[in-house]
Amino acid sequence: MERISVFVLRRKGLVALLTVLGFLVGLGATPIAIQRLSEEYSHPGMPAFEANQEIVRIYGNGGYQRPFVPVVVLPEGMRAEDNREILGRAFAAVSAELPKARVVSYASTGDPRLIGTDGRTTFGLVFPGTYSDGSPPGGGLGETPDESPVIVKAMIPVLPAGTSVHVTGLDALAPSVDAGGVDVPTKIGVGVLAAVVVLLLVFRSALAFVPLLISVLSVFLSFVVILLLTLVMTVHDVALTTMPLLGLGIAIDYSLLLVARWREERANGHRGDEAVHRAMAGAGRAVLFSGAAVAVGLVTMVVLPVPFLRSLGLAGMIIAATSVATTLTVLPVLLALTGRRLDRRRTRAGRDGAPFQREARAGRAWSAWARGVVRMRLLAALLTGGLLTALTVTALSVNLGLPASGNLLTTGPGAEGLSALRQAGVPAGSITPFDVLVSGDPAQAAERIRNVEGVSTVLAPDDPSWRREGTAVITVLPISENGTEAGEATITRVREAVPVTARVGGNAAQSMDFQEHAYGAFPWMLGLIALVTFVMLARAFRSLLLPLKAIALNLLSLGAVIGAMVVLWQFGWGTRELLDIQPTGSIGEFVPLVIFAFLYGLSMDYEVFILARMREEYDRSGSTEQAVIEGVGRTGRLVTSAALILFVSFAALAMTPELDVKVFASGLALGVFLDATLIRGVLVPAVVAMMGRWNWWLPVWAARILRVEPSPLRWENPEPTRIPEPV
Repeated sequence: MERISVFVLRRKGLVALLTVLGFLVGLGATPIAIQRLSEEYSHPGMPAFEANQEIVRIYGNGGYQRPFVPVVVLPEGMRAEDNREILGRAFAAVSAELPKARVVSYASTGDPRLIGTDGRTTFGLVFPGTYSDGSPPGGGLGETPDESPVIVKAMIPVLPAGTSVHVTGLDALAPSVDAGGVDVPTKIGVGVLAAVVVLLLVFRSALAFVPLLISVLSVFLSFVVILLLTLVMTVHDVALTTMPLLGLGIAIDYSLLLVARWREERANGHRGDEAVHRAMAGAGRAVLFSGAAVAVGLVTMVVLPVPFLRSLGLAGMIIAATSVATTLTVLPVLLALTGRRLDRRRTRAGRDGAPFQREARAGRAWSAWARGVVRMRLLAALLTGGLLTALTVTALSVNLGLPASGNLLTTGPGAEGLSALRQAGVPAGSITPFDVLVSGDPAQAAERIRNVEGVSTVLAPDDPSWRREGTAVITVLPISENGTEAGEATITRVREAVPVTARVGGNAAQSMDFQEHAYGAFPWMLGLIALVTFVMLARAFRSLLLPLKAIALNLLSLGAVIGAMVVLWQFGWGTRELLDIQPTGSIGEFVPLVIFAFLYGLSMDYEVFILARMREEYDRSGSTEQAVIEGVGRTGRLVTSAALILFVSFAALAMTPELDVKVFASGLALGVFLDATLIRGVLVPAVVAMMGRWNWWLPVWAARILRVEPSPLRWENPEPTRIPEPV
């Protein structure tokens, strides 16, 4: 690190010129890069996705789309089978109102499974092509336009007096969500405002704006890299949402650490470039290893065969790399040229502006907190570890598939339609049908599927809206809903039964494919990431046990976050109160993976800051207890401040109306909160204090492999130097 600081400080003018040039280039490249981002959520190589895409291309509806299910209950004394013609006119009226829709009912098929046991309740399926507002088929649950009023309005005038019509289906049962997208500028603005407030409280001078400046520069430089990537590959627009918010947190994290260490060195009497060199030697290494930790975690998404997740991972890695680069090159020059003047309000009078003495000491409150944790280390570890373990166990019951109707709305027309179907003995899976695309005559495939265990019926009318371009589409109605284990088992059996000329689609099959692709090799990938992290941290801390502890606590933290997500979104505890939305009983198949990728790096980020300072203090004092107290006292305020900025940023993003973003952002906010409080504030210092001198052990053979200086076991200072209380 000293070599880097010497190199850049000898070329202050050149670095300043390149910084201005990079900022201007980034400013110009950003709008161009944004225009080149893709909005398509493709899953190439996944059979159900490709089947769904082909169905939509040929028929203009169906595939991933969930149908609306009109439920018709005729008056007492009337039977559906005796009024087939009237029912046909009613469903034909729906087709007239939605001309691009694919509509099927008892009237068009004569299938008795579309009539309830009471004889007067019947239902049909409506797959809208483009919705009445012009939206294309598909969309997230609850984000599609509600066609229920259009369907009811078309059917009621045609049906006998006293007939009730309710439209159900997953979208009709799901809480309505605005799919207008994420208001990125507003969310970034909230994050910036939070950063300014926190940094002013930390520095109480104009120096507070330096980390923010580094963050802005890092984001603009990152968009230059994104623009270059769009020339050779497709980059999804998730980068537009993620990169600025993540950059706001990561770049400020790194800058905060280096600036605080620079102030500390000045408080210890070092002046000019020497203060910068010493700050880089102490904090610069932690910044470098933290950036590498973030990159290692994000590798998880980059190697996945899912373009939008790959874009998310690349965006995170790019912003981490640019944040490290600007922090280690531009920030030292800024501190050397303007740091003393910017920090003037916090200095004594005098030419060199010597800072107040308290900058040379650990934080009073955090040091006192650390002393308390060290004294009650066993109790603190048991209580905190027990809570986090309980949440991790809860995470084992996570539902990554589609939500079941029992977890959705229990009032309203959709719920009334579902209730009518249940009372008439219609299988619950009838509201979650899925399509099968067949090449040629569908008769053989339809017969095979009809005999599959768990299938209620198969619909394959012989009319142009079901047969085009040498293909036919078959709609399968399962007995159990797709969002249940039984429903997924039915889809698996159908896939095994269909001939090679048939391809199974539907949103449940696509979700199952995603989970297999994304999580199939995840344990192996997790092992590889843990190995790389271990080697990297073993070099950073010169220890064999500290990296193992760091990885274990990091995984415990991530498990606890997933558990908290299960409690919030699957069990629904506090969801309405906190986020003003009904939970769906599922957290989405991509959420745990994305949360792991981001929080693994961010959590390790904080751990590196704390443990690196503890290692430094142990080398100086020879006492683990003093290392813990001084390490937490020095970094507690910084880690909390950085975490607070990220928490507010992600919490603001969780207020967006888009459901998937809500779930994802709330998970990140919860993760940052749990990590900065229970993990780094309690469990890390407690466990380090319990491990004593074994924390710092690095035998000669291991040091030789890692190519660092060994750290043999030694007896600790029996009377550690007391840290004086600040005056």
